Amino acid sequence: MTRRGLLLFLALGVAWGIPYLFIKIAVAELEPAMVVLARSGLAALLLLPIALFRREVGPLLRHWKPLLVYTLVEIVLPWYFLSSAEQRLPSSTAGLLLAAVPLAGVGIAVILGRPARFAWFNWLGIAAGMLGVAALVGLDIAGSDLIAVAELSVTVVGYALGPAILSRWMPDVPGVGLTAVSLAITAIVYLPVVALTGAFPSAWPSSSTIIAVVVLAVVCSALAFVLMVALIGEIGPVRATAITYLNPAVAIAAGALVLGEAITVWTIVGFVLVIGGSFLVTRRRGEAEPAVLPSPGAAAAVEEATAGDP
Repeated sequence: MTRRGLLLFLALGVAWGIPYLFIKIAVAELEPAMVVLARSGLAALLLLPIALFRREVGPLLRHWKPLLVYTLVEIVLPWYFLSSAEQRLPSSTAGLLLAAVPLAGVGIAVILGRPARFAWFNWLGIAAGMLGVAALVGLDIAGSDLIAVAELSVTVVGYALGPAILSRWMPDVPGVGLTAVSLAITAIVYLPVVALTGAFPSAWPSSSTIIAVVVLAVVCSALAFVLMVALIGEIGPVRATAITYLNPAVAIAAGALVLGEAITVWTIVGFVLVIGGSFLVTRRRGEAEPAVLPSPGAAAAVEEATAGDP
């Protein structure tokens, strides 16, 4: 890996590893719907001019139906349920549970009629990942937080379903345009939701909350996507998928260092099992690297290049 590739890899790992921390900070004062509106709206304002300049918005119009479905399952629902879950769960736990997206992707592939031909290490990965999630849910999370776990499950399924929709119905759409338009649609959806539910803040948020929302929009959404495109161009789509295993580590470290979240024995056990399981389940015969790039919110159209049929 070149020096530029390494710097891009580390930068993207941080950009996709810290959203959970800043969501946790934001939902302490803002309703989840307001967090989604502010994050998606600001990110759309930043990316739309770029997409329009590159003429990437027009080609999306003939795919408007799958685009709407993709936006619903990839951003509209997952971002809300993730923000809601973090009102009750540690940010590090949320980040770690979302590392199970590749495991959910296996089930999605089967449902959509594209089942994988598994090797023994793929089955071992599924078993390890399920044990890791069980360790986190059953031993590291209080029973009163199972509703939050269910909300995260919606997010996991959405993040796994989004790339499948891209792969089947929108394999050739431009990435920046897709993300910009999806974020704009999300903001349009949430504006009346926030207005009708009274989710607008009654007082001006604190500086820490404002900073959290800005970081979520600018760094974790808009900039992260640009970094991802650059990283794939530098090191290729397959090697870029290794970012999957850096993000949860960043999430755990950020939660512990900034918010003082506890790292238990079961956190470590769950981390090892979920990350190891995700690595094995996405690995193909003869490949030393995983085969699926996860979608961190505003997922990338370039996932088609790495997902494919086994």
